[in-house]
Parts: sequence; structure tokens; C-alpha cells
Amino acid sequence: MVSSRFLNESTASNFSAAFDPPCSSDNDPDSLTSQFNEHCLSILDNICPVRTRSVPAVNPTPWFNDSLRSLKRQCRKIERLWKKTHLHVHLLHLKDLLTSFNSAVRDARVSCFSNLVSQSKGNPKVLFNTISSIVSPASPTASIHSVADCENFLSFFVDKVNKVRSSISPSALSLPLPTPTRPIILDSFAPVSLPELTKLVNSMKTSACPLHILPSSLFKSAFQSIGPSVLSIINASLVSGQVPAYFKNAVIHPLLKKPSLDPSLHSSFRPISKLPFISKILEKVVAKQLTAALDEHNIYDSFQSGFRRAHSTETALLRVSNDLLTHSDAGDCSVLVLLDLTAAFDTVDHHLLLERLRDWVGLSGSALEWFSSYLSERSFSVAVSKFRSSTTSLTHGVPQGSVLGPLLFLLYLLPLQHILSSFKGISYHLYADDIQLYISFKPHEMSKLQLLHTCLDSIKTWMAGSFLQLNEDKTEILICAPDKLVPKVRDSLGQLASHTKPSVRNLGVTFDPALTLDSHVSSLVRSSFFHLRNIAKLSPILSRSELETVLHTFISSRLDYCNSLFTCLSRTSLNRLQVVQNACARLLTKSSKHTHITPLLLQLHWLPVNFRVHFKILVLVYRALHGQAPSYIGDLLSPYTPSRSLRSSDQSLLVVQHQAKDQR
Repeated sequence: MVSSRFLNESTASNFSAAFDPPCSSDNDPDSLTSQFNEHCLSILDNICPVRTRSVPAVNPTPWFNDSLRSLKRQCRKIERLWKKTHLHVHLLHLKDLLTSFNSAVRDARVSCFSNLVSQSKGNPKVLFNTISSIVSPASPTASIHSVADCENFLSFFVDKVNKVRSSISPSALSLPLPTPTRPIILDSFAPVSLPELTKLVNSMKTSACPLHILPSSLFKSAFQSIGPSVLSIINASLVSGQVPAYFKNAVIHPLLKKPSLDPSLHSSFRPISKLPFISKILEKVVAKQLTAALDEHNIYDSFQSGFRRAHSTETALLRVSNDLLTHSDAGDCSVLVLLDLTAAFDTVDHHLLLERLRDWVGLSGSALEWFSSYLSERSFSVAVSKFRSSTTSLTHGVPQGSVLGPLLFLLYLLPLQHILSSFKGISYHLYADDIQLYISFKPHEMSKLQLLHTCLDSIKTWMAGSFLQLNEDKTEILICAPDKLVPKVRDSLGQLASHTKPSVRNLGVTFDPALTLDSHVSSLVRSSFFHLRNIAKLSPILSRSELETVLHTFISSRLDYCNSLFTCLSRTSLNRLQVVQNACARLLTKSSKHTHITPLLLQLHWLPVNFRVHFKILVLVYRALHGQAPSYIGDLLSPYTPSRSLRSSDQSLLVVQHQAKDQR
């Protein structure tokens, strides 16, 4: 049995007509929020009260509609009649009905899948999940069958954080950390206007949360009516520096980290916070103003690519791979270290975070008070299906699933930039909590690896003082050196030698010692053909345009992911990727394997893989030259300046870097 409100097409209009903004001279955010919630709740109780009904199991055949059920009943009826009479006329009637029924089933399936694809066409993530649920077994979910199971998850998430914090030695907490003198960049948040708020709400995605008073879809549909009331709440919070208590409640949904993990283990799940939709609106407003101040005053770590505009995993990996290839081309050896943190977002210390917002970022006044209110007195519970645990306080960490959580975590890591940059000769790159260190040296300079040990010790010390913990079991090291030098480099690593791997998966790309990406290409080809075989099963019931959309979502997106790194691929590896694209083209056009591929690609307007790589590089170069790419990409480009005045001086040419013979 499930209790819920059943909304229809007229619910939004009925709610808007019944909504009368409550009159209040109170500017307290909590009072305004309570009045708004109570008013909305009373209207909903009148126009669509909560009802309890039994919900059947998920229908494995969503295309099987009432019309098909009626036709099936008619077939069964005639079948029983024929078995009773054995008349030939009844048999012919049954065959005609079965033919009609099978045809109707095919049409219904085609219509169902076409609607699914068309509805998700603008959202590749939703389309990917939709098609995956059809062609692949469903991913296992949390094994929760009672409130006690929710309580067990709640205890696990709390104990996990407490265990990390209790492992920090008191001596680590007393270590002095550098404190910069940062000028104030933001002392208050500016109130927003109704048009600005309307534009922001319309751009937000709908979400489900048990704490919603108004479902997010209804919230957006009726915003023209409720907008002024919501605006009063948002601006009251911004001006007063106080966050309503209702906004600080969260419901945790355990999300399986990887499909291959054991769903019976609590450690296989990641806690994802579900927050009220209106609280996300407030966070969006604050994040927009804070991000503008951070960009204006260049507060971010230059080599932090997580959760930043114009930054991505591709730009991060492009810089790292470029540096490694450049040193390899010069005959140097390199060591790449990948570090992983344990429950990084969940162990953030609120007191330290507020100090860093003040000292390292430059917040003060009501802006700093707002974040203090945002972090204090938070609570959460665990809920899956119809079961929900008790509520407990959130005394540490930033909510995963919130708007501000990732941004606050980046600012929490700001001191790490000064520690890493103090080690000359060691380069680094961050993507949120994924840390990459790499050092390059001449074959006769193995002693430089001692600097890597010192750097790692400093990182561990700083992290201990910041209540962060390295997951040493997931630390991976890749040695990029000629085969004959690899054993010598491994021996020079000392205790770190046990973490060396023949290849490492770095932000979705598999790096190998020779930096050829052969292992990555093999994995990419294997997964692409796996999905291609599944998509082929759906091709008879999809139109050509819908099939092309699915192919781009599952296959082309894989071929294009980080393909700017593919400039180092051999001709053989590029040909393997081209075979994948050729198979997609043949499936889409229903051509045989002997059909010449070039006319097909021209007909589809698909660039071959090699040209897609060059196109991506050109796009990144263009963006870097026009300030639309990370600064660490722009730093790799050197404008060509002739020694004397030439006609080419005004053509914005670039210096071509030296390449090894095997890369030309």
C-alpha cells in the first residue's frame, strides 16, 4: 500500500487559482517558510488529498495497454469456444484475432519505445538509463525491507565518519597551517528580483524528495502564483544571513557506487542527499553570487578542475598526459601517483570550513553568517521505498546531492594548493577529491623520487589536520619509463613500490606505461560492441532518427570522451575505433558489412574518428585562445612571433612543439 497525492493536468491551474499569498510583515525566514508550507499544504489537501492505494509490481511490459488486454481476452474467449466446438469457422476466427493481436502488440511496442526515446532526447543521461533498463538487467538496489534496515544504514554512515575522525591523532590537529591574508571579496548577498528567480527556477531540473510539500513539477508549473512568496523567503534568508530550519533537513538515499559491488554490504553504497526543492533554489542563488566573486578574484586553485565552468575531466587529463608525453619525448622517466580519499565529502569539519571561507576565500559579514547558519543544526535520515529511519544530526561533512556541497569542498581544499606547489619538480592536478601527482626525472636522477615521499608525507599530515583520510588501499602508481628502467624505478620507490600497477584508470581513461592508451582502446571497443549488440535488438522497433539518437548516446559519446588524448594513438588503435563507428553506420543504414563505408559516413554527415580527434583539438585551441578554456590549457600554447616583420605576423599563428618521430 502506498499513500500519495495523485496529480493531473488540472492540478497546477487549480492550485494557482486557490493560492493566495499569505499576508505577513514578518521578515524572519523560518516564519515565512512555515507560513508558505502550511498554506500550500492546506490547498493540496483540498484539491488533491493524500490517498492510499495498492500499487502492483513494476510492469515488465509497459506497452501492454488496456486495448491489448481487451483484444487478448477476446482471443482467449474464441479459443475456449473453438476447443469446445472444434468448428473450422471458429478456428479461422481465432487465427484472424491472433494475427490482429500480434500486429497490435508490435505497434504498441514501437509506439512505447519511440515515446521513451523522444521524451529523453534532450537528456542523454535519462535516455541512457532508460535504454539500459530495457536491454540490460536492472542494477541491484539497497536491500531494505524494514525500518530496521534503514536504521542500520544510518548507523553505518554515521559510524564511518566517526571512525575516520577518531583515527586522527591529537598531534596532527596541533600542527600549524599557513593562514593567508585575503582581502574581503564578499560580505553580503544581494537580493534577487522576481524575473531572475523565475529564470533560475525554470532552468532547474525536477527532483523527488520525501520532504517536498509541493512536488517539484507542480512547484515549477505554479511558480507564477507562488513566485512572490518564494522570493520573500529567499531574500529574507540572504539579507538576514539565516537559513530556514526546513531547508536543513535531508533524506539520504543509498546509491550503489558500482554495479559490480555486492549490494548486501553497506560499504558498497554512497549516501546521496535529497533536499527540498525550495532549498536548492536558495543554494543556486547563493552559488551564483559566490562563484562570480571567486572568478573575479581568482580564488580557485588553478589546477582544480572539479565542478568548475569550462573545466572537465578531459581538460584535466589532457594537461596531465601532455606533460607526461613531453617528458617522455625528452627521454625522461615519470611516475604518476593517483590518490583517493575515504568519504571525503562526509568528513569535512564545519569549524575549519568556516575558517577557510573567512581566511582563504575572503567572506565576512552576513555572507559568512549565512554559511555558518547553513552548516549548523543540519539533520538527515535514511529512506528507501516506503521505509524511513529516525533523524540524526549532521555535525560533519557537506551534503552530497546539494548545490553548494561540491563548491564548499573545493574551497575546503584550498590550503592543499600551497603545500603541493611548494614542492618544486612535482606537478599535480585535482578533480574534486581525486588527486594526481607526477614527477619526471632523468634516468640518472632516481634520487629525486625521495621528494615524492616527502610530498606524500606532507599531504597526509595536512589531511589529518583537516579530518581527511587517504584511502591507501586505492592508491595507484604508474611508472612511465622504458621497460629496462622500470625495475630500477620501482626499487627506488621503496614502500610505494607495492602500489605500482601495469595500468591505471584515471578519471575514466586507462593509462599504460608507454602512454599509448592501447588498454583504454581495447576496453572502449569491447564495451562499445557490447552496447551495440543490445541496441541491435531494439533496431526493428525504432525509427531511424530514434535509433541514431540511441547510437549517439551509447556509442558516439564513448568514442568522443576525452578523444583529445587520442593524438598519441597508433594507426592500428585508430582503425579499431573506426571499426566501431563503421558498425554503427551500417546498423543505422541497414547496410551489409561489405558496403563501402565512406559513402555511408558522408550520407550521415559523420566525421571519421581521426577527424573527430583533430576537431576536438581545434575546438580546445580556439577556446583557449579566447579565454574559454582553463588557464592550464592556455599556458601550453605559445603565439608565434617572427624575428622580423612578416605578413604572417597578424595571422595569430602558434609555435609548433617538437614531436618524437613516432608521433608525427
